[in-house]
Amino acid sequence: MSDLLERLRERGWRMTAQRRVVAEVLDGEHIHLTADEVHARAVDRLPEISRATVYNTLGEMVSLGEVIEVTTDRRAKRYDPNAHRPHQHLVCARCGTIRDVHTSGDPLSQLPAGERFGFTVSDVEVTFRGLCPACSATAA
Repeated sequence: MSDLLERLRERGWRMTAQRRVVAEVLDGEHIHLTADEVHARAVDRLPEISRATVYNTLGEMVSLGEVIEVTTDRRAKRYDPNAHRPHQHLVCARCGTIRDVHTSGDPLSQLPAGERFGFTVSDVEVTFRGLCPACSATAA
């Protein structure tokens, strides 16, 4: 489970009822919801929460570095609360399901110095693609 709520509290982020609900919806392992999915789940907990509040709250969490925006293909942005543990993503090419994967070793070490073209590399994003078990079963 992610520690999103605790991280936000430690930063002194003002925890309104709306912000708390958005954070609670996002909190957990392998959570990669779209803003609309966050809003739908938040409304179940706090019916008066607006879509604009959800979008603004997600934007603030991303700006704070406590949530990562994940974009795969041309699908909607998804929000990942697992911002402080290095990981890559495994994405189903059919349904878009995303899972966090924790590979061994430093992915940057796989880029030879001669292929860096003088860049000072600060971040690496690796996305593994395939079919999830449910989509594999229907493809057979």
